[in-house]
Amino acid sequence: MPVKVFTRAEQVSWPTAPSCPSWSTIEPLVLACLVMDVRDERDERDEIERCLEPDPYVDCDHAAVVRYATERGGSDENGARAIAVRLYYAIRDGFRYSPWNVELSHEGFRASNFLIGRGARGAGHCIDKATLLAACARSRGIPARLHFANVRNHIGTEELEQVLGTDLLVFHGYTELHLEGRWVAATPAFNKELCEHLGVAPLEFNGREDSVFQQYDKDGGRFMEYVHDYGAFPTIPYELMVGEWRKHYRVFREANVWPSRNNTENRGSNPPATSS
Repeated sequence: MPVKVFTRAEQVSWPTAPSCPSWSTIEPLVLACLVMDVRDERDERDEIERCLEPDPYVDCDHAAVVRYATERGGSDENGARAIAVRLYYAIRDGFRYSPWNVELSHEGFRASNFLIGRGARGAGHCIDKATLLAACARSRGIPARLHFANVRNHIGTEELEQVLGTDLLVFHGYTELHLEGRWVAATPAFNKELCEHLGVAPLEFNGREDSVFQQYDKDGGRFMEYVHDYGAFPTIPYELMVGEWRKHYRVFREANVWPSRNNTENRGSNPPATSS
């Protein structure tokens, strides 16, 4: 096939292409992007490593936590995702949700303290259950961190408004697990029996999709509404948490103690889901 040779006149008649920036102009931008990518990867690796270590709240090296995680998580041969799913259901349904069972101290929010103390009596606050799931996951080699948000509760709020003065669940806590290369949300707060009482489906968790509070109940009514996100933390930001409770909950601000309800833990059934 003959090769077409363009004449000088034909070449000159072509539309003039826009001039390209010189390499000296774009080189700094390219290098900056490469540096940012490296930093992001390094930060992600550091975050994952940090979320495998024990700390004063997520004490994944405590003997009781290790034993519980080993017994409830199953064999390593099943893989990290299967272990995480087993731990989620063990904690979701193994401890009733109680908004009143709160020990307001640094030690009180330690995963092992809850497991062998208040948790042994069968009930826990959402942060207790999220922290225990994080500790158990870390003890099995699964990176885990905590996520906090304010959630408006549209069901069973009468007692909440009477005691706390709002239907806002301030600093509701759930867990994020690093599985198959990404962070996945897991919310073990409400046990199956409580969800049935409230008329909502219990939150399922498969290790691949985020498991967060439902917006609507089974009849299509409003259930939970996320209104503020504090973000993810490797451990409990205790001072921030207490400060937010003090800011939003008048009873907590005035008395500096968590409100209680007489005989709550001795009734054998769940109280209304009126606090996070």
